[in-house]
Formats: sequence, structure tokens, C-alpha cells
Amino acid sequence: MKLLVVGASYRTAPVATLERLAVAPADLTRTLDRLVAQPYVTEAVLISTCNRVEVYAAVSGFHGGLGDICAVLAEQAGSSPAALANHLYVHYDAAAVDHVFRVAAGLDSMVVGEAQILGQLRDAYHWATGADSAGRLLHELMQQALRVGKRAHAETNIDKAGQSVVTAALDMAAGHFDGDLAGRPAMVVGAGAMGALGVATLSRRGAGPLTVTNRGADRAVRLAESYGANAVPMTELVHALSTVDIVVAATAATEPVLTLDVVTRALARRDADRGPLVLLDLAVPRDVAPGVAELPGVEVIDIDRMAALLADGPAAADAAEVTRIVTTEVEAFLSWLRGADVAPTVAALRGRADDVVTTELRRLAQRRPELTDDQRAEVARTVHRVVQRLLHQPTVRVRQLAAEPGGDQYAALLRELFDLEVPHTSPVDTVPDVVDTDTTYPGGER
Repeated sequence: MKLLVVGASYRTAPVATLERLAVAPADLTRTLDRLVAQPYVTEAVLISTCNRVEVYAAVSGFHGGLGDICAVLAEQAGSSPAALANHLYVHYDAAAVDHVFRVAAGLDSMVVGEAQILGQLRDAYHWATGADSAGRLLHELMQQALRVGKRAHAETNIDKAGQSVVTAALDMAAGHFDGDLAGRPAMVVGAGAMGALGVATLSRRGAGPLTVTNRGADRAVRLAESYGANAVPMTELVHALSTVDIVVAATAATEPVLTLDVVTRALARRDADRGPLVLLDLAVPRDVAPGVAELPGVEVIDIDRMAALLADGPAAADAAEVTRIVTTEVEAFLSWLRGADVAPTVAALRGRADDVVTTELRRLAQRRPELTDDQRAEVARTVHRVVQRLLHQPTVRVRQLAAEPGGDQYAALLRELFDLEVPHTSPVDTVPDVVDTDTTYPGGER
């Protein structure tokens, strides 16, 4: 079984492409089912945030698995695999492990070191577990990735340098208000994880008064009450927009919420000397409609703009230390993986030896019927002991060798020498508990 990562992120695809690829929570199970129904894909985990859409898969063959996953992603995007190919990246085996661990540690995030991606990976793993699309290999990969991410944040200062996407966006917004958001009226559109993080961050930075709106009014009320903000229904969106300077838009809507008409009407109600209306669009698909950024008096900060401005972020030293942690952890995981690959072969060899011993003891019983039960038992113990001693050192050694680079050759050699039939590796019957990172990380890549 081989590991394969296929995905697109803010590094390789424009927001428009990520919008088409994005998988809504309501469609996650269906998409996971579609993935594992493909001929070469046996396990799958899917993560879909505003910055990335990635499939982590266990496949029986590289080319077949790649074709299967690309077909599903192309179907999701309403595109052809060929048209999508320029925006996709592919990582296989060791490179796949390295990529997943780097993502968990925040090294591949738009804001290097952000911790929110850990929560999103954990959610993706939970979802795959619920959909029964994660098997033995991906259970181990995801649990180790969550542990590596937590270790990176615990053992380095990457947290201090790494911000949430919301924090980074608000830093950009502050540039339009002399670097200070204190006392600036603000609104958050959306009451999900990213919206909650937006309200919390705005409150911490002294912005206010704060307004929260959401299609589900109950969630908006609960979130607003937690921070002393005001909750307004979406039907009052135009009026609310006219009273604020900053808007964090982070809904899960499939169409823009801040349309050209809504923003234009809100601008008409604003005082002319209020300064710019800064819209932070952190949603995928986008919450701010095309054309809004062209309106006078409006500044739109979206994922594309953030990616360009954050390309050369700080924390180089901390990132280097996290990279060293990831490198060590990747090698440890690959050693486990190589050992896990040889285990079925060792089991098959011992099974073959047991079959040979059983057959020979049966023949002995037929040829020497005069032997007593005690005598036959003693012969059986002696033969089993001899076989086990003969096999002990080779099987221990082959496990050691298998943990080294290129170790899969030793398992293949054993299978060839003893003509062993090793069953195809399948997910374990008992699904391990999903690891909790002990910390809730709302928001982030969303």
C-alpha cells in the first residue's frame, strides 16, 4: 500500500479554482465515498479549507491512484483532469508523509506557523473516520501528523511568529486606520469557526462596537452574547454595513453575500467622511462579489491579496527548527511504515513453517502409531522449538533491515525465496480512537 497526496492550494491555484474545488461539509461524506469507490484508492482523507483542498490517500498503484483522485477532483470542480492538472501538486510515499507533516506543523500555511490548521486536520480525520474511509495506513498517518503538529508548537516559538489568517488580515486592515483598530466599528458576517475567531480577535484588539450577522440567527445571537456584541438579522445587512468600518466575511455560503448591490446601497448610506470600508473576505467560495473592490471608498482584502503580501513572512529561524522536527518525524514514520510492510511477509513465513511442521507430525503419527501421546507431544515440542529458533534470527534481522531505506526489497526477497502468498494489506478491523490535540483551534484556513 502506498501513500499519495493530491491537492491544490493558494500556492498553486487562484481563489476561483479553489472555490470550484471546495467541498462543503454536507458533501464531504459523498466525496469520500466516491474516492474510496475508485479502483486504486482504498483509503482517503479530504481536507477542504479556504487555502487548500487536499486528498490524502492509500493507493494500490501510483498512476492508477493519481488518475482516480484527479477524476474525482475534476468532477468536483466541474472541469476536466487535464484542465485542472496545472493547479495540482502530487506527493508520493516519503514526499507525501513529509507534506502532511509540514501542513500539520503550519509550515505550508499562508501564515507560517498558524495553529488553526491542526484543528482542521483533526476535523478532516474525524470526518473520514465517520465515513469509514480511513484505514490502517491513514489512521496512523493522521494521528502522527496531529502529534507532530502539536510537538512543533510546543517545542518552538513558531506560535509567536505564526498568526491566524484572521489576525494577519486584520493587521492589513489596520494599515488603513493608522495601524490601530481600537474604537473602530466592525462587523462579522458568519458565525462559524472563522467568524468566531474574527469576533474574538476584533474584541481583543479593541474594535467596537461589534456586530454579528448570520443566516442562522440563533448562532449569531449566541456568538454576539459571548463577546458583548450586537446580533442583527441578515435582512438588515445593508444598514449594518453602513455603520461599520471593518467587515470580516467568513460564511459557508455558495454565493457571494456581499453583493455589488448590497455594498453599493450601504455606501450610499455612509457618511462621506467616514473613510474606507474595509472588507476582509476569508471565505471560499468568496463572500465578496467581483466588482465590489472597484467601488470607490472600498478596500477588499481577500485570500489572493493576502497570499501575495505574506509570501515573505517572518519566523525563518523558528521555521527551520520546525523543519528539523518534521524531518526527524518523517524518517521515524517511514521506518514504521517499512516495518509494517514486512510484517505480513514474516507472518506468512511463520505460517508456512507451522504448516510444514503440522504436516510432518501428522505423517509421523501415521508411520509410528506405537508412539504414546506423551512421546508425540515431546516430538512436536522439539520440532516446533527447532523451527522457531531457526526462524528467529532471520525474522528479527529482516525487520531491522526493512526499517532502513530500500528495506522493502528484503520482504520481496523472502516472498520469492519461499514462494509466499501474502494477502493484500487491508485496514485493521479495530479502528483506533481519534487523537485529540488537547487544544481547540477554530478558524485558521477555514
